[in-house]
Amino acid sequence: MTEHILMIEDDASLAALIAEYLGSMGFKVSTRGTAAEGLALLPAETFDALILDVMLPDSDGFEVCRQVRARSDLPILMLTARGDETDRIVGLELGADDYLPKPFNPRELLARLRAILRRRGAAGVSSTELLRFGRLEIDRGARVARLDGEDRALTSYQFDLLWTLATNAGRVMSRDALMDKLRGHEAEAFDRSLDVHVSRIRAALEDDPKRPRRIITVRGAGYVFAKRQDIE
Repeated sequence: MTEHILMIEDDASLAALIAEYLGSMGFKVSTRGTAAEGLALLPAETFDALILDVMLPDSDGFEVCRQVRARSDLPILMLTARGDETDRIVGLELGADDYLPKPFNPRELLARLRAILRRRGAAGVSSTELLRFGRLEIDRGARVARLDGEDRALTSYQFDLLWTLATNAGRVMSRDALMDKLRGHEAEAFDRSLDVHVSRIRAALEDDPKRPRRIITVRGAGYVFAKRQDIE
C-alpha cells in the first residue's frame, strides 16, 4: 500500500522538491502552504504521516502540532529553519515524533520518515503482550497505556520508551541503554529529548508528575520503572 504523506510547508520550491523526491521513493505526497489549508485537508483524507514546518504564514507549526495531537496520534515530523534546541524540545513536548532542522539532506528526511512509519506499522502487529502494574495497564498489541481503564495519550516513540522501561521493571536503564533499545528512533539520539519524552509519559501516567512513582530518575544513572504493582 502506498503511504500518503501530508506536507505543510510555505516554501513552495522546497515542498515541490520533497514531494518529487518522496514520490520517487514510492510515497504519495500532498502539499499545503498554510496551517489553515493543512488542517482543513487532514480530516478529508487518510494520511500516514505529517511533515510540518514550524514557520507558517498564518500560524506556527507548534500550534498545528498541538491541534493535530489533540485528536490524533498521526506521526509528525517537524521542520524548522531555526536550529535552537529549545524549539526542538517544545515540538517534542507538544507530541512531535521527530524534529529536523533546515537545511537538510532529503535522504535524511526519508530515513527519519521511514523510522516513524516503522513505529506506526508496529501498531498493526497482532500481539497478546499485556503488562499490568496496579492501576496501570500497558497493552503492546493495541499500543496503548491505560490508567484506571482510561486510554492515555502517548506518541509512538513514547509508547516504545514506556514499553522498554516496563519490560525492564526494577532495572536501572541508562540513557545510552534506552537509546540503544530504541535504535530505530534516530531522531531522539540526544539526552535532553529522552528526558522530554519521559516527562510527557509522566504527565500522562503519574498522579503527581513532579513526584513520580512509576518512572523514577536515578541521578547520574538513568531511569527505573517501579517493579511493585501495588501503586495506589
